Amino acid sequence: MVDLSVNLAGVTLKNPVIPASGTFGYGREFAELYDLNLLGSFSWKGTTAQPRPGNPQPRIAESAAGMLNAVGLQNPGMDAVLRAEVPNIARLFHGPVIANVCGFSLEEYTENCRRLDGVDQVQILEINISCPNVHAGGKNFGSDPRSAAAVTRAVREATKKPVFLKLSPNVTDIAEIARACADEGADGLCLINTLLGMRIDLNTKRPLLANRTGGLSGPAVFPVALRMVWDVYEAVRLPIIGCGGVDSAEAVAEMLLAGASAVEVGAANLRDPYACKTIVENLPGVCQRLGVNKLSDLTGGAHHG
Repeated sequence: MVDLSVNLAGVTLKNPVIPASGTFGYGREFAELYDLNLLGSFSWKGTTAQPRPGNPQPRIAESAAGMLNAVGLQNPGMDAVLRAEVPNIARLFHGPVIANVCGFSLEEYTENCRRLDGVDQVQILEINISCPNVHAGGKNFGSDPRSAAAVTRAVREATKKPVFLKLSPNVTDIAEIARACADEGADGLCLINTLLGMRIDLNTKRPLLANRTGGLSGPAVFPVALRMVWDVYEAVRLPIIGCGGVDSAEAVAEMLLAGASAVEVGAANLRDPYACKTIVENLPGVCQRLGVNKLSDLTGGAHHG
C-alpha cells in the first residue's frame, strides 16, 4: 500500500493533488462530477474584499500548448464567500481547504486574512501577490522583494494560520522573492502563477484579449515551473506547492523530485474536468514504478542523486 499523504506546514493532506485557484471555483460544479473527498485539498477562487465583475470580454485565448486568461479576479467578494460558499464547501468536502486571498493594498490583504482566521476548514491561506498594488502605480506586489516581504509581514501578523505566498514567474530572480518571503515568516510558497503573454487576431490585426495581455498556463509552462521550483527549493527551506502545467501523475512526481511537497493542477481541469481524479488514481502506480512506498520521499530527490 503506497502512502500518498503529504505535510504542508503542519497540515496533513491525504495526497498531494490540489486543484488550483481560478480553475475550480468553490467546488460546486466539480462536486456534480465526482466526490471531492478523493482530493488532497483544493484552492478556492481568488477572493477580494469586494465583489469583482472581472475584465471585459474576450478574456480567454487558446494557445498551441496552453491557454491565456485575463479573467481579472472575478469573484463574489469575501462577504458572499463567508455567507454562502464556506457552508457549501463544508457539505461537499471534508478535508482542509486552501483559501486564495487577493488584495490591492496591504490593508485589504490583512483584513481578508483576519476574517478567514476563524474559518476552521480553511487551514492554509494562499496569498496571491500577483495582484497590482493600487498605492504603487499598479505594480504587482510580487514583482520585487520589498513588496513581497511587506505583504508577507502584514499577513503573518494578521492570522495564526499557515500562509503560503503564491509567487509570480514574471520576475528576474524568483529565488530572491522566495527568500524575502521566508525572511518575513512565510510558512510555505506556491509557484508558479501564470506567465504573461498575448495573441493577435490576424483578421482584426488586434490583440485577441480585450485586456491585451493575459496569463499563460497549461503544458507549455511546465518546464519553466519545474525549473523555478528547483531554484526555490535550493534557496529556502519551506514547503513548496508546485504549480504550472501539471496534468499527469508523472508530472506530479517530477514536481516532487524538483522540490515540491504538493502540487496544484490548473488548466488541466478546464480541458478535462476529471483530471485531478485521474491523477490521484494513477499516483500509486507511478510510485510503484519509482520504487517508493511513501510519496513524500520523492520531495527534493533530484537534488540528492
